[in-house]
Amino acid sequence: MLDDFLVRAALAAVGTAVAAGLLGCFVVWRRMAYFGDATAHAAVLGVAMALLFGTSITLGVAVVALCMAVLIHALTGQGVAVDTILGVLAHGALALGLVAVTLVPGQRIDLDAYLFGDVLSVTRSDLAVIWGGGALLMGVLWWHWSAMLTATLNPDLAHAAGINPRRQQLILTVLVAAVVAVAIKVVGALLITALLIIPAASARGFASTPERMAFFAMAIGALSALGGLRLALHFDTQVGPSIICVAVFIFALSMIGRHLPKLQV
Repeated sequence: MLDDFLVRAALAAVGTAVAAGLLGCFVVWRRMAYFGDATAHAAVLGVAMALLFGTSITLGVAVVALCMAVLIHALTGQGVAVDTILGVLAHGALALGLVAVTLVPGQRIDLDAYLFGDVLSVTRSDLAVIWGGGALLMGVLWWHWSAMLTATLNPDLAHAAGINPRRQQLILTVLVAAVVAVAIKVVGALLITALLIIPAASARGFASTPERMAFFAMAIGALSALGGLRLALHFDTQVGPSIICVAVFIFALSMIGRHLPKLQV
């Protein structure tokens, strides 16, 4: 079954989208879109470093994304506006990565595969990394769900309950870096943030509790992945952008559904 590249692509896309949808709820609640961009843009630099040292692309991206996440975490609250820090680091890392990729000796690199994803080329080992990483992410979020949710929605209440909001934020930044590392194969560095944000933003209109929003975000992510793969095969388009297009369409439907009762009154 797994010898069929379409089945592998579908499994990879769904696994990545489900993990990103769940984590994306916290990204939306904390308004961390720019943080996701900065970490995702660093993925290109991770690709260059992995090629330079002859290591796994996933490992290189994970290390650089994690370094970027920890750096942002350390610089936050140091007297410089957060959006300024994120803007400098995001675009600086992307520019440095693009330059570094072209300077890697003896390599002809297809940048499109890293910028927009190449899910049709996933291997069994890629699937193991994606689903293993996704299971680990869900386990960490389940273990820290109450503490992380409290720290996200009410930091003062978290302090009163003995929860360290900054520690919970650090855990979240590490998880975002992990998702970036596995998602680059599916949607690419330029679209990873969209996969984090759009399903969660769509789920907001259907859910009355954080747990329901997380469930709906995972379901919308999976639906977007399968719909995008089918769209790409039908119209011969790139899979990564097609997945995001389906996610945007679902978001538009959720916005229409949210405002429809007001229009009927």
